[in-house]
Amino acid sequence: GYAEIDATIDAINKGHIYRYVSKPWEDNDITLTIRHALHQKQLERDKQRLEELTYRQNEELKELNASLETKVSARTEELRQTMGFLEAAHEKLKQGFITSIRVFSNLVEMREGGMAGHSRRVAELSRAIAWQMGMKEADVQDVFLAALLHDVGKIGFPDYLLEKPFSTLTAEERGAVIKHPAKGQTALMALEPLHNAGKLIRSHHEHFDGSGYPDGLAGLEIPLGARIIALANEYDSVQLGTLLSKHLKQADAMLFIQDGRGRRYDSAVVDAFIAVMGANTETAPARPEQALHSEQIRPGMVLSRDLMTKQGELLLSKDYRLDELLIGQIRNFEQLGDKLTLYVYEKKQAQA
Repeated sequence: GYAEIDATIDAINKGHIYRYVSKPWEDNDITLTIRHALHQKQLERDKQRLEELTYRQNEELKELNASLETKVSARTEELRQTMGFLEAAHEKLKQGFITSIRVFSNLVEMREGGMAGHSRRVAELSRAIAWQMGMKEADVQDVFLAALLHDVGKIGFPDYLLEKPFSTLTAEERGAVIKHPAKGQTALMALEPLHNAGKLIRSHHEHFDGSGYPDGLAGLEIPLGARIIALANEYDSVQLGTLLSKHLKQADAMLFIQDGRGRRYDSAVVDAFIAVMGANTETAPARPEQALHSEQIRPGMVLSRDLMTKQGELLLSKDYRLDELLIGQIRNFEQLGDKLTLYVYEKKQAQA
C-alpha cells in the first residue's frame, strides 16, 4: 500500500540517493531528474576538490611561514654577527689611528727633554674635562687628538727655545712662538680626520679675555675644545716651568688656574677642571690591574696604562689588547737593555 511506498521513499532518501521516482513517469521528467542528479554530483565533487585544495594550501602556507620565520631568524643572526665584526674592525682601526697619533706626539716630544709626557698629560686632562662638561663623544675625541698634537707646530724650533719659559722670551723669540699654533693647524691640513682637531690647535693659546694668540679671539669666539686645552696645557706647563720663570707645585698650579678664572680661562672650564681634580680618585671602578714583566704576559691581556720606556717614550697606548706578535716585539725591545713593567688587566669576554 501507500504506507509501504512512503517508507521506501524515506529509506532511499536517508541513504543519500538523489531522488526516488515512482511509476509511471514522464520521459522529460526522468531526463530532467537525471540531469539534475549529475549536476548535483558534479557540485559535490567540485566542493570536495576545493576543500582538499584549500587544506593542502593551508598546510603549505603553514610550512612556508615556519620556514620563513627560520630564514628571517637566521638572516637576522647573520646580520648581527656581521655588524659585530664591522664594529670590532672599526674599533680596531680607531684604536690604531689614535695610537699612531700618540706615537707621533711622542716623537715630537723626544726633542723636548724634560717636556716628555707633557702632551699625553694635557690630552688626558683635556679629555676628562670635556667629558665633565658633557661634550659629545666625537667632540671629546677631537679635543683629545688636538691636545696630543697641540705642540706639533714647534717641530722646527731650535732646541734652546723649546724649554725656555714664555715669560723670558725676547720679542723676536715671542714672534716665532706665537706662530706655532697656526703652523700646527697647517701641518695637519692634509689629514681630513684631523681638520677639527687642527682648528682647536690653532686656538689653544687664546685667552678668554682676548689677550691670547694668534688671532686675539675672546669669550665664546674661542672653540670650547680650545678653551679646555688652553687650561690643561698651562696647568701642566706651570709645573714644568715652561710658562713662568719658576716651577709651581701642583697645589700652586691649581691656584694659578683659579686666579685666571674669567680672564685667561673660561669660568665654566675652570669649574669642570676643579670637579675633575676633586674626583680623580672616583672616576671609575678600579680594574684588577697587574704589574707584570714581559715573560708573564699572555695574549688577550689589555694594557691598563700607557707602556712607556724609562726615557718617557710611548711604545703602546693604554687599552691596547696584546697579541703574540706584540708580545714578541716587546721582548725583542727589552733585549736592547730597557726592562719594562707592563700594567695589564684581563678583559672578560661578553657572553653570547
